[in-house]
Amino acid sequence: MNHEVVIVGAGPNGLLLAGELRLAGVPVLLLERSPLPGGEPRANGLIGRVVQAMDLRGLYEPLAGRPGPPAPTPWFQFGGLPLDLSAVADNPLFALPVPQARIQQVLEERARDLGAEIRRGHEVTGFGQDADDMQVNVRTADGDLRLRTRWLVGADGGHSLIRKQAGIPFPGSNDDRFVSHMGHAVIPADRLDSDGALALPDGRRLMPFAHNRLPGGVFTFARLGDTGEAYLVAVMEWAGRGREAAPVTFADLQHAVDRVLDGALPLGRPTRPSPLLRRLEGVTIRQATRYRAGRVLLVGDAAHVHPAVGGPGLNLGLQDALNLGWKLAAEIRGWAPPGLLDTYLSLIPI
Repeated sequence: MNHEVVIVGAGPNGLLLAGELRLAGVPVLLLERSPLPGGEPRANGLIGRVVQAMDLRGLYEPLAGRPGPPAPTPWFQFGGLPLDLSAVADNPLFALPVPQARIQQVLEERARDLGAEIRRGHEVTGFGQDADDMQVNVRTADGDLRLRTRWLVGADGGHSLIRKQAGIPFPGSNDDRFVSHMGHAVIPADRLDSDGALALPDGRRLMPFAHNRLPGGVFTFARLGDTGEAYLVAVMEWAGRGREAAPVTFADLQHAVDRVLDGALPLGRPTRPSPLLRRLEGVTIRQATRYRAGRVLLVGDAAHVHPAVGGPGLNLGLQDALNLGWKLAAEIRGWAPPGLLDTYLSLIPI
């Protein structure tokens, strides 16, 4: 069976790209190896101009769960330092707290409504390409398939099979001096001020939705999504401290918080079941040397991976999809000037 574009990976980037191509009338097949939509907590929102882009596509209101356009955020942080943006003309910084599972749900509904074909339980195992089209090998529960497509897009994450088989280098660095713990937990009500700040016994006040830098690491807390009384609590510790054997436990999260806050914050277990309790060791920064190899293209983590602080991975990945969508559609529809697709993306060597 023949297809115009096959996208591998039904995360936010692949789903947004599928919708963008369908807006231009391009037939799209999206393949995802997982049989069910992923509900695991990952990113916790959108930051920057991508929020405005979602609004231009009619996606802001369903993502935000409220009517009206986005408004710039009056403050933010950079490198742990607070930034007062309230007096900045045409403030470009927008923030939309929303769990990644909800982002994927909204983007999948949009892609399907626009006519994208999405097949779950389909794992791409390899591909070949020639001057005219490509052959994609797919493993399913019912047996193996071989598909033909003109274009193949890898939206399959930092360990991208598509990138590896296309022979695209992925240089960068790993730093194992950091350990992060995160999970849903109940913060005692008597520790929270009326403005939502966390009051510590020594007089310090830690703000929600902020990366509060302390001698032993970074502490973050926020209420995101429908988690009842629970907050999302996260700590990043320096110098590789706090490593425990897997699997991670709620006690591990409490111990990490104790180390960063000097034992000043006892956490309560959520009364409602919570899906989030994670530990991440080290940080990784990598970027593909090119985002295109013949008829193969990359988006999102398949092209670049970043530390999680500030959410650069998801926000840049969605902008990849917005950039690639119209350029690939123009190439397919025949109205692209020579070299347009090669401008996705023109990279400065790293």
